[in-house]
Amino acid sequence: MCSLSSIPATRSSAQSDELAEYKEREARLEEEPPEGEFEERSDDLPDDVPTKATITIKEINDNRYYYWQWREGDKIKSKYKGPVNDN
Repeated sequence: MCSLSSIPATRSSAQSDELAEYKEREARLEEEPPEGEFEERSDDLPDDVPTKATITIKEINDNRYYYWQWREGDKIKSKYKGPVNDN
């Protein structure tokens, strides 16, 4: 029979493990660009797009387009760049 004093320790250990896994996953997500984004910077960055912007590919009605995307506070801003040429 297990004592009641060992149950909180086990539960606490499991919670600690879950918290550690969550923090690791969050750190990885912050490091990895979202799907469709590139690490390289483009030379044709428009004046009204911040330098921290990334290029994202969006699919709309089976067509693919490039968009500049960046964060301003809590909002994500986007600006159309052009179509993706699948040549």
